[in-house]
Amino acid sequence: MKIIVCVKRVLDPQVKARVKADGSGVDLANAKMTMNPFDENALEEALRLREAGTAEEIVVVSIGAGKTEETLRHGLAMGADRAINVVTEEALEPLAIAKVLKSIVEQEAPGLVLAGKQAIDDDSNQTAQMLSALLGWSQSTFISELKIDGDTATTTREVDAGLETITVKMPAVISVDLRLNEPRYVKLPDVMKAKRKPMDKIELDSLGLDTANRMTTLQVEEPEGRAAGVIVESVSELVEKLRNEAKVI
Repeated sequence: MKIIVCVKRVLDPQVKARVKADGSGVDLANAKMTMNPFDENALEEALRLREAGTAEEIVVVSIGAGKTEETLRHGLAMGADRAINVVTEEALEPLAIAKVLKSIVEQEAPGLVLAGKQAIDDDSNQTAQMLSALLGWSQSTFISELKIDGDTATTTREVDAGLETITVKMPAVISVDLRLNEPRYVKLPDVMKAKRKPMDKIELDSLGLDTANRMTTLQVEEPEGRAAGVIVESVSELVEKLRNEAKVI
């Protein structure tokens, strides 16, 4: 079985995001970037499935230009067999990304598509679900456990009410949560090997897809700073402040 893993290049979660002076978006100039953490868990699970003999080939796919190749090389260093970079300077919305991924999936014919449940930059949590709908494949989201047996996949999902176990038919699109596994550490020899692994580049325009944005960003602002805390002398004073100042009771 071939597995496609969808990955995205995002701002490192340890870096404080800065808003551009004109308020048009987040300033990524000279910022430290990394692979989306949820996508790392998806790739780690694909690698474990290959080690268990369930999968034979792992392909990492990303959409972007410039240093997107670095993110894909990181995926190759983790253990993926090859990479596909759909090249574009545009910032695509989830539906457009799902359309691009659908085109790649149809070309590659995998048995499973794995992705992080969301990207930490926009937190949209939409791409995997849209890709499943466009392909007409089964889906399972927010998973923390995965077992594949023949043409079915049994997943444990993290939902508001707790944990839910469902079985879906393959092929399927599955999005993963952080508690699924612990991604492996990439060693220097693996980084060197990754430079020799194949990476295909596909121009977005060559796919002939409608990837126009449907949403317009009016303004991006930083959240207001938190006010200093107040020490109260008694429970009654706390209740009074919660009722009259915070207005939460």
